[in-house]
Amino acid sequence: MFEIGQAWCGIYLCLLSVIDIWIKRVPVCLLAAGGIAAGMYQAYQRDMPLLIVLGGAAAGVVFLAVSRVTEEGFGYGDSLLILVLGIYLGFWNLLGVLFGAFLLSALFAVFALVLHKFDRSTGYPFVPFLLISYTIWICIGGI
Repeated sequence: MFEIGQAWCGIYLCLLSVIDIWIKRVPVCLLAAGGIAAGMYQAYQRDMPLLIVLGGAAAGVVFLAVSRVTEEGFGYGDSLLILVLGIYLGFWNLLGVLFGAFLLSALFAVFALVLHKFDRSTGYPFVPFLLISYTIWICIGGI
């Protein structure tokens, strides 16, 4: 059975996906609101060990460093969203969602390259892949 928190996270990811597709940016105010909500959720629920939550946040910080090093080859908005998801999901669930998102993203990129719709330097929104992977992760019982 789905929890209310899972549904709200799914709605949040849907909203961010639409925005990411349309304007190719994720507003910082929505990411900050999501981070505050994730922190409040963890403080209220306390069903996940603090070390697991901190591990999820640390994974997000690593992605922020990647964004910095690659000069936004991987966008700051995506990295901040991963930080928010890390706080909400914890380290292990975040890893499952990220694995699925990167796999789906890679398959999409290969498909687009084969069809000559993209070249090697073309960028595309990553948030929809996080949404799809999150949905799959919930359906298989990962969360």
